[in-house]
Amino acid sequence: MTPDDRCEFSHLDPRGNARMVDVSAKAISTRTAVASARVSGRPEVISAILAGNLPKGDTLAVARVAAIQAAKRTAELIPLCHVLPLDAVAVDFAADGGDAIAITARATATARTGVEMEALTAAAIAALAIYDMAKSADKSLEIGPIRLEHKTGGKSGDYQRIKE
Repeated sequence: MTPDDRCEFSHLDPRGNARMVDVSAKAISTRTAVASARVSGRPEVISAILAGNLPKGDTLAVARVAAIQAAKRTAELIPLCHVLPLDAVAVDFAADGGDAIAITARATATARTGVEMEALTAAAIAALAIYDMAKSADKSLEIGPIRLEHKTGGKSGDYQRIKE
């Protein structure tokens, strides 16, 4: 790859050095993103998590707050992300069969760049917080997949994951 080829990547300058993309010329618009994650484990542990019956307390309440905090701090965690003024972050949990919890995280901002990373970070940290709260009951809990489900706004337009 030559230096001229590298400049086609938005996060690389013409010499191939990492850079933060300049979004100053982009229009401010409302951007939303929805990401999902899944935590699976033994059915009795998943049931206890959903019921709030683990020894450490209300696992889902802790995971929700952790996810919101993480979304707000995404730019501190992902080096080339922009600091965004988030308008809203919402996190929901649902049983996914008898052996899993589905996590849905939604982020919204009125900004010059998208909120996909904020939604993905929120979903990932919610899953990690669930693991942390439940590991004493089941160290074999599994996390994944973590993925973008939907996004709106911006130059690249809308995106909707095709259901498998």
